[in-house]
Amino acid sequence: MPLSLLFASCLLIAALAFLLGRGKAFQSAGGDIRKLHSLPGYYGWNAALTVLLPSLLALLLWLAIQPAIIHSSVSHMIAPQTIEASSLDLVMSDVRRVAEGLDKAVEAGAMTADEAANATATGMNVRERLGSIGVALGSDVNEETLAAAQSYREMSSTGNLLRTAAVLVLALAGLAFGVTRTNKDFRARNTVERVILGLLIAAASIAILTTVGIVFSLIFNTIEFFKLYPAADFFFGLTWSPSFGGGSDLGILPLIWATLYISLIALAVSVPVGLFAAIYLSEYAAPLVRSVAKPLLEVLAGIPTIVYGLFALLTVGPLLVDVFGDNGVLHLGWMQGGTAVMTAGLVMGIMLIPFVSSLSDDIINAVPQAMRDGSLGLGATHSETVKQVILPAALPGIVGAILLAASRAIGETMIVVLGAGAAARLSLNPFDAMTTVTAKIVSQLTGDADFASPEALVAFALGMTLFVMTLGLNVIALYIVRKYREQYE
Repeated sequence: MPLSLLFASCLLIAALAFLLGRGKAFQSAGGDIRKLHSLPGYYGWNAALTVLLPSLLALLLWLAIQPAIIHSSVSHMIAPQTIEASSLDLVMSDVRRVAEGLDKAVEAGAMTADEAANATATGMNVRERLGSIGVALGSDVNEETLAAAQSYREMSSTGNLLRTAAVLVLALAGLAFGVTRTNKDFRARNTVERVILGLLIAAASIAILTTVGIVFSLIFNTIEFFKLYPAADFFFGLTWSPSFGGGSDLGILPLIWATLYISLIALAVSVPVGLFAAIYLSEYAAPLVRSVAKPLLEVLAGIPTIVYGLFALLTVGPLLVDVFGDNGVLHLGWMQGGTAVMTAGLVMGIMLIPFVSSLSDDIINAVPQAMRDGSLGLGATHSETVKQVILPAALPGIVGAILLAASRAIGETMIVVLGAGAAARLSLNPFDAMTTVTAKIVSQLTGDADFASPEALVAFALGMTLFVMTLGLNVIALYIVRKYREQYE
C-alpha cells in the first residue's frame, strides 16, 4: 500500500473511532449529556487519539529503521574490491537508483515483474531499458549491482507489506480498545488533556534536541579539524589560502574582518533608516498612512536573500563602479569591480531595514500613552516628547533590536557570496572585494569534499566560530533588554 494511502487509512479509522466513541458515550448515558463526566467531543477524541498515536508512531519508526536494515543487508552483497575501488555510499546509491528504475519500469509496463526480479546484466541491457522510460544511469549495470538492486527491491517490498499490516493492525486495535473502554464515567477530558500535554512536551523537546544536535555536530567536527590543523594558526593566521593538494593556510582573521566590516556598513544603513521609519510610523504618521506604509515596508523582509544578492551583483555593484571606478563620474579609481564590501553592505542594510523598523516600532508603541500625555501636558512639543521621553524609555529595546540585526547580518550568506567577492584580504578600503566566513563555508563544502582533510573540516570550525559570535550578540541583546527595560502597567 502506498504511504499516502496508508496514512489516509489511519485517518479514516481515527474518524470512525471518533464517531463510535462519541456515540457509545451517549449510549452509556442513556442520551442524557448531564450524566457524562466530560463533554461528548472528548470521548470521540480519546478514541481517535488511541488510534492515531500508536499507528503513526509505528509508521514513523518503521520509516526510520527499515532503510537502515535494508542498507546493511544489501551492502554485504557488495564485494570488498568494489568498495575499495569506489566508496560504499556511491555503490549503494547506484543500487538504489537501479532498484527504483526497475520499480518504475514495472509500473510503466516496460518490464514484467518476473523480468525485473530475474533479469541478468548479460541477458538484458538494463541501462538501455531503464533509459527508455526516463531513468538515466551514469554507467553500465554489472551483475553485482543488478543482483543487489533486485534484493533491495524484494526486501523493500516485503518491508512495505509488513509495515502496512503492522500499522493497520495497531490502528484497528486502537479503535477496539478506545471504543471498548468508553463509558459515561470514563474521564475522557483528563486523558485527552494529558495526551495533548505530552505532545506539546514532545514538540518542545524535538526543538531543543535539534539545537543540541546541531551544536554537537559542529563541536565534534571542529575537534577533528583541530587535530589536523593548529588552533593558533587558525585563529591568528593572516592568510586564507586553502588547497586540497596540501600546504594550506587557513587563517580566519581576514574572513572575520570582512564579516564585521560588511555588517558594520549594513548597520550604518539599516539602523538610521529603520529607526527613523519606526519613529515616523508610530508617532507622526496618520492611521491611513501607517496602514499602507508599514505593510509595504515589511515586504522587504519577505524578499529571498538570493534576490538581494542578484540586485547587488547586477544593479548596485555596477552603479558604484560608475561613480567610484576609474572611468566613473568622480574619476577616483577606488573601485575596480562590482563586487566589493560596500556593495554587499549597502544591499544587506536594505534587507535589514524592515527588521530594525518592525522591532523598533513595536518597542516604541509599547511605551504607555500616559507618558506621552504627561509630557505634552507639561508643555513639551511632540518632537521634544519623542526625543526626551519616548526614545529614552524605548532605548533598551531598540539597542536589543540593533544587536539582533547585527547577528542577522553576520550570518548572511547569499548577499555576500554574490556581492562581496571571493578575495580573502585585510583591507580598510570598503571598495575592495573581500569574502566572509559564511561565503567560505559554502565554498569549502562545494563539490566532492573529502571530510578527512582539514580543507573540508575547516568549514565546521568556521561555522562554530560564527555560531559563537551570533550567540554572543543574542545573549548581549537579551541581557540589555531584560536589565534596562521598563515595566509599565
